[in-house]
Amino acid sequence: MASPRSPLSPASPASPASGPELPMFARNVVHFVRLLRAAGLAMSPAHSIDVLDALQLIEIGRRDDVHDALAAILTHSADERAFFDTAFDLFWRDPDWAGKLRALLLPKARAGMPPPMRSNRLADALAARTSRSDQPAASEPQQRELNAHATFSAEERLRHRDFDTLTADEWRALQHAIRNRRMSFATEPTRRLRAASHGVHADVRASARQAVRVGGDWLVWKYRAVRERKPPLVLLLDISGSMANYSRAVLYYCHALLQSRERLQVFVFGTRLTHATRALRERDPDAAIAALAGRVEDWAGGTRIGAALAQFNRQWARRVLGGRATVLLVTDGLDHEAIELLDAEMARLARNAYRIVWLNPLLRYAGFSARARGVRAILPHVDAHRPVHNLESLDALAHDFEHLARVPRHPMPVSPNQGVPQWN
Repeated sequence: MASPRSPLSPASPASPASGPELPMFARNVVHFVRLLRAAGLAMSPAHSIDVLDALQLIEIGRRDDVHDALAAILTHSADERAFFDTAFDLFWRDPDWAGKLRALLLPKARAGMPPPMRSNRLADALAARTSRSDQPAASEPQQRELNAHATFSAEERLRHRDFDTLTADEWRALQHAIRNRRMSFATEPTRRLRAASHGVHADVRASARQAVRVGGDWLVWKYRAVRERKPPLVLLLDISGSMANYSRAVLYYCHALLQSRERLQVFVFGTRLTHATRALRERDPDAAIAALAGRVEDWAGGTRIGAALAQFNRQWARRVLGGRATVLLVTDGLDHEAIELLDAEMARLARNAYRIVWLNPLLRYAGFSARARGVRAILPHVDAHRPVHNLESLDALAHDFEHLARVPRHPMPVSPNQGVPQWN
């Protein structure tokens, strides 16, 4: 970075900031703000103006002062600050964009130095900026049209691709597709009332108080309406070796729900149970899931569904299953030990939960039948049995919750040729 003392104000002829250097620096600042916006931070043109105004008050020859000024304006939380530090170092240090992308996507430990922080969001923003700068201006309309058709076809194919068969590029596209979705769940009426401007429940006390305020004339009526809220969700996610790719995709889906402020509690289990809700509240989904995978000791290992459910029923059921909670059980049900314990804990979970929805990736097979002992132990205690193996199945699940009505609990019959029951 240059070292002028008045970077954005008219300088004397002897000043290093005179000439075309100053507009170029201002344009780079604007490009940096756009990079943060493309990476997912809440940026607007007003932030660029505020940054340019702030840089007039400091000495841009001091790198730390510029960093602190930009961070104070462009970040709003601790997790955004860590992301900003990485983006600032990459943008203002080395013009080798290819090297930056390799450092982000393929971090390698150097002698005496920690590896750079991995951030797929920042890598994608840098890659998009590089591709735009490399395209010639004359062929831009044609190239844009070709990219639109290719993107549409890729997204359509991705909707039907099994999570377990995705390539690296398709997996990154899946992450972005899930991240950009915002789901809205159906609401249910409660017993509580709230103030309303109209309705069928007259609020006599509020109407009387209003009459007193206007001198005793009863001019308007106040009403109360039924308060509605979204029912809570509890996710029990199997992270054993056979479920590794499916559970990772579901975790990205849960991260999008938590960023949408949904009432969701997430638990992962292999051979033991781990509460994962706090870890998934991290703003960057890649960093959140990477931190969770590092904290969970039994990731992609064995599975003990019965023991994990027993731990959940003893320690967490009373805390998270209130308020007509729906339990989403994501597992293939392939447990071959302690089947009696699994059956007993599923029965106990069914008594505490309002509704249990089993999301099973094995339903991707047309000839699936309930022959495994673990599957036959779980199936009588669930209200719905749905597939979860591709993006289309996740969209179908979100659509079901958007239109979910109150359905009575009903035991499901178990037969070797058990199909896929639907919600009422």
